[in-house]
Amino acid sequence: MCGITGLLAFNEVGRFSMINLQNATDVLSQRGPDWGDTYLAYWAGLGHRRLSIIDTSPSGNQPISDHTGRYTIVFNGEIYNYQSLRQQLAEKGILFRTQSDTEVLLYAYIVWGTYALELLHGFFAFAIYDKDENSLFLARDRYGVKPLLYYLDEDRFLFASEMKSLLQYGIEKKLNLVALRHYLHLNYIPAPHTIFENIYKLLPGHFAKVQRGKMEIQCYYQIPKNYEEYPSQLSYQEQQIRLKQLLTSSIRKRLVADVPVGAFLSGGVDSSIAVALASQEVENLQTFSIGYYENRFFDETHYAEIVAKHFRTKHTTFKLSNKDLLDHLESMLNYLDEPFADSSALPVFILSKFVKQHVKVAISGDGADEMWGGYNKHFAEYQIRKGGLLANLVTILLPLWKQFPQSRNNFWSNKFRQLVRFAEGSQLSAQERYWLWAGFCKNDEVEKLLHLNLRTQAQNEYQNDKMQILQHLQKNDVEGLNEVFYTDMQLVLPNDMLTKVDLMSMANGLELREPFLDHELVSFVFSLPVSSKINQNIRKRLLQDTFREILPAEIYKRPKHGFEVPLLDWLRTDLRSMLENELLQDRFVEEQGIFDVVEVKKLKNQLFSNNPQDSHARIWGLLVFQHWWKRLIRK
Repeated sequence: MCGITGLLAFNEVGRFSMINLQNATDVLSQRGPDWGDTYLAYWAGLGHRRLSIIDTSPSGNQPISDHTGRYTIVFNGEIYNYQSLRQQLAEKGILFRTQSDTEVLLYAYIVWGTYALELLHGFFAFAIYDKDENSLFLARDRYGVKPLLYYLDEDRFLFASEMKSLLQYGIEKKLNLVALRHYLHLNYIPAPHTIFENIYKLLPGHFAKVQRGKMEIQCYYQIPKNYEEYPSQLSYQEQQIRLKQLLTSSIRKRLVADVPVGAFLSGGVDSSIAVALASQEVENLQTFSIGYYENRFFDETHYAEIVAKHFRTKHTTFKLSNKDLLDHLESMLNYLDEPFADSSALPVFILSKFVKQHVKVAISGDGADEMWGGYNKHFAEYQIRKGGLLANLVTILLPLWKQFPQSRNNFWSNKFRQLVRFAEGSQLSAQERYWLWAGFCKNDEVEKLLHLNLRTQAQNEYQNDKMQILQHLQKNDVEGLNEVFYTDMQLVLPNDMLTKVDLMSMANGLELREPFLDHELVSFVFSLPVSSKINQNIRKRLLQDTFREILPAEIYKRPKHGFEVPLLDWLRTDLRSMLENELLQDRFVEEQGIFDVVEVKKLKNQLFSNNPQDSHARIWGLLVFQHWWKRLIRK
């Protein structure tokens, strides 16, 4: 797990960027605090910051070249099956000088070319320079666990793990209005966009080759739609057996390390299953959870402690006050290179900071909800597609639900908020409903929030991009829910969930591993019918039933919570001055020329009303943007 950067120059002008390589490498030191080095050729340069996990000796330091000096690699990630690949390569006559998975990856590419990507079990972003061809080969893992950004102009090609590294090369910072529209709706920016024009994210499951001033990008992996082409013929009991085999195998792979491995434990089903299986492989497994003193509605540590006691793990609970959370807010925001407003990033940041004091690697339950139908929106989607009296009644009573206060701050206001969203969504097409529930506002609210001078710009590009995201949503029946899960795996998982855990863990030099994202397991899950995942009574059905006998019963009786923070309370109290007198102060917004000051005032008024709805999430998105803008643009 590391940070990588580099460049390929196309002419002498492009070579001037070589002077920025060291700085571009150094700013990634939080991702890789253990070692840093660069490689320089006439036309190319590579930089690497290392977090040593496998082969922690100096021989595993990067960049690493093959024995001829023709190929040089910088690599961020882990290859879990590197030992078996190493054996296959050794049988072909390859002599290894290190015990690292990096060297195995390099020779796998040299021997097998792009086919090597299909053989890899793990997560990765890497670049290989071919000195003889004067070319760069880059690739990103199947689901986007590891980031890879790039920039291309007539003089040079640049790449890096994070935006802060790319900006060291002196790139023009021009706002991407398509990305801005996405951000205002989703609170994050989906790939391939970034907040800046001409800087892009390589899509998950893609590789690229750069040579002679041109870049060619190809897809090497797509999540298989086995539910259409090769649906599972296994009985429900056989599905349970297969799931347990695949998930156990995935956990074992993700325990491969030359340093101690721990586990995040929220007390939810997903992290509890991961801990249950990992505790069978690791004696005295270290587990970690985070909770809140003052906000019992958001605190889940009781359930985590039940699971830890059940599996006899060495458990640590970090209890935070509002002051603890707010004290870390500035550090978290300062690490963001582009606006990212998933508020649960803050507790992940703090948890990663505390966990790093105990272990270098931790496993997490990320990725399960998207493909198993674990979110509230999935259950709502099921209800609408199934139809019936209850769904129709909720829709008919929309005017009534709107009369009640709506927010995420307590049980009843959150329930009324959900009823309104359900009723509004039920009147839309599958595509438009998905888009509404994926974000925090309606399409016209995004346009109104933009400054009048920007409203007509990039509208068509944004709409085309939106339809590209929604293209897989074609069916309206219950079985079409697999299309919803598929779209979540393409949109929500890599751009929100995995971006969050990568940024927040790497900001603290901690490696996170996601056992639910083993590609053999994902392929199996997408062969299953919807009935194995969700029905009238249960979400993540097969996953829950398979491990019901070994998990504590209390885990199945608890309400589902996200990893949330009390945003509404904060914005009305501790963060109110920042909101009203600094980042969203009328004069500042007007001078900035990005947002409509009248609409921003309306949002602020709604925030402090008796019916805040989702205004706190939208205000939070604006605050994160403004903080980023003042730090990286205004200065």
